[in-house]
Amino acid sequence: MIRLRFCSLFLLALSVPILAHAHKLDIANFGHGADNEGVPRDWQLKEKAGRADFALVQSDGVHALQLRSANSSFSFQRRVQADLKEYPLLSWKWKVTQLPQGGDFRRSKTDDEAAQLFVAFSRTRAIVYVWDTSAPQGLMENATAPPFMSIKAVVVRSGPAELGKWINETRNVYEDYKRLYGDAGRPPVVSGMRLQINSQHTGTSAACAFADVTFRSLSPAPPQGSG
Repeated sequence: MIRLRFCSLFLLALSVPILAHAHKLDIANFGHGADNEGVPRDWQLKEKAGRADFALVQSDGVHALQLRSANSSFSFQRRVQADLKEYPLLSWKWKVTQLPQGGDFRRSKTDDEAAQLFVAFSRTRAIVYVWDTSAPQGLMENATAPPFMSIKAVVVRSGPAELGKWINETRNVYEDYKRLYGDAGRPPVVSGMRLQINSQHTGTSAACAFADVTFRSLSPAPPQGSG
């Protein structure tokens, strides 16, 4: 049983504006700068173990949030208001440059992931998309969660084959939600997001970067210059 820890703290954070376009909601554009402590604007830093090592960088022309973990666990979180009826697709870019050696989220003693993206629907349900060291790609499994909360995990990437590359991901979160929770009713509203890295269980190191997180509609964007 995996033990991805989750905290609802970011659900209590002050609401911040989400930049909306005709077909998408911009959740993370890391070219917007940082506060006095270097934390990206509109995000909160949460340290769980050790000290956070992070930076806003430009990588291959991409504005990104770079995370480095050395026997540590920390995350960035923000409140979000995204109706999956309008915006079911979640797109993001991530790059992993170092996997936690021996990491495997299916065992508590090796529950370290180079990159995790949490999507929270309420105080009681969430999905986490992970890049794991060992667990097979495509695996969907329950995650250990605090009392009265359910977290489902999806292994989007696994292993070192694509280390050092920017990978573009798109998930239909509503379809994942229906598959994982068996609920085909009205699509839920996304209420929060978290970007996380950890390596404290294996006592090793990990490194990743995130960029350009957006929710999108199923409708294609109109051609440039169209009226």
